[in-house]
Formats: sequence, structure tokens, C-alpha cells
Amino acid sequence: MDFCRPGKAAEVCMFLSIREMEQRKLVFDETFPPGEVEFLDSKLRQVSPLRAAGSAALVSASLGAVRIQGRLSVEMEAECDRCLEPAGYPIKADFDLYYEPMAHIARAEEVEIGARETEVGFYEGDGLELKEILRERVLLALPMQRVCRQDCKGICPVCGQNRNQRDCSCQPKPVDDRWAALKQF
Repeated sequence: MDFCRPGKAAEVCMFLSIREMEQRKLVFDETFPPGEVEFLDSKLRQVSPLRAAGSAALVSASLGAVRIQGRLSVEMEAECDRCLEPAGYPIKADFDLYYEPMAHIARAEEVEIGARETEVGFYEGDGLELKEILRERVLLALPMQRVCRQDCKGICPVCGQNRNQRDCSCQPKPVDDRWAALKQF
């Protein structure tokens, strides 16, 4: 079931409306084709459809807090950080997220947040966009260092040859001796 904001095109979208959640729990099972979710990183590419299934509901006895639970799966592709060749990253992740209205923390002065607030997301307006939530979850599920394989040899810093494809006979440049004193520490 798609819930789109009024006036939105009939594209695949899902707006998790607070007003709808006041009536009932929202259940979603959506598939976003490659290119539908923008990841804003030119080196990161969605290779397979992004599939997400789960539910969104208001937390009882709260003032607008929302709990979103589900599972997502997608295949992403990015350049290897060592050799710059394309590498695939299959992602399958469960999520259990809490969101509160921004008005709960919005103040003119700076406010210290506690440990509880670091585990909670905040939203403005009438609800949340599922695409935005999924984009964040995918980006957080990707490894910090993206390598094609653990034993990737990378590229030669002298000639630029991919050492996974062919070894080169380049000698590394000598280290600047001005920094040698720091090795003592």
C-alpha cells in the first residue's frame, strides 16, 4: 500500500503519515528500483532493487513518537578504497527506529542531550518519508572502509598499476628523514 503526500506524482513513494498512524498501524512492503532513492554520493550506486518491509506505529502514551520496524535488502556498488575497481556490497539489515516530533527538543537556546536522545530520530511536519529512512539505514550499513576483498593489494603509489591485476617492479620512495624523530615516540 502506498501512502503519498497530496499532490505527489504517482511514483513509488511512501509517506508515513502521523494522521494515518492515529487510526491504525501502517504496514509497508515496498520495492524501490535502482535510481529511485538518491544516495548523493557519485561513487555509490544501487545495483539491485531496494526492498523494505515492515510497519510504522505511534508509540502508545506518547505525544507523537513513532516506532518503525522492518527489514531491508539491496545490493550496492562502490569503488574499492584500495584499488578503485567496482566492488559489490550486499546489504540485509533489520531496523527498529524511534522518532519524535522536532518540537520536543526545538528551543532557541542550546540544550544538552542525554543518552536517550542519541538513540532517537526527530521529524518535522505530518510524518516521515520512507525513502529518507531507508537511505540513512543503507548508508549506515555500508562498511567504513570499502574494499573489494580483504587481501586487496591496492594500486602502486609510484606508477598507478592495480597490483591485483599485475605486480610492478616500482620501488617505494624513501621516507622524508625530517619525520624520523617522531618514530621514537
